[in-house]
Amino acid sequence: MLLDREPTVVALACRPVELVWREGSRVVGHAPQLMARLQDAGGLLLDCAGRSGPSARLALRARVVAAAAQAAGWSYRLAGPPDPVLVANVRWLAGYRHSRYAAGPWMPALLEVFASPRPAVEAVCELGDPIVVWPAVFHALWSGVLRVRLDEPLHERVVVSVARQEAEAA
Repeated sequence: MLLDREPTVVALACRPVELVWREGSRVVGHAPQLMARLQDAGGLLLDCAGRSGPSARLALRARVVAAAAQAAGWSYRLAGPPDPVLVANVRWLAGYRHSRYAAGPWMPALLEVFASPRPAVEAVCELGDPIVVWPAVFHALWSGVLRVRLDEPLHERVVVSVARQEAEAA
């Protein structure tokens, strides 16, 4: 889900390739868990370590996969377990990824009301019926139009801003 939300990722595939090589007399194979096709036509192979981190076996294989990815002009990442709060927040927002939740013709109003960072509930109530507005806000957060800290629990008073403000400040 984290890669799905990443704006540079245009496609995802599970176990798209299996690499096979020799270690002494043994034939070893490994299929990275994910591949992301990137906007710049590059690729990212990704393996996810378990809660206790990468096993010794995965760590050894990761070196081989990283070299193979580099040879193909791609990158490789061995990701540790993500923060549980981040996962919960992204899982919630993923429920609003479909375009049916997009703000549509009143997107300018959504951008205007969050032009200055403010608590989400204040802006939602200002815009109209919360039953209609909250899904549009969540979709805008999923798609990156709006920004919020995802390492803290989402709640109605969380401070939301227009994404470009953070980019300009950086």
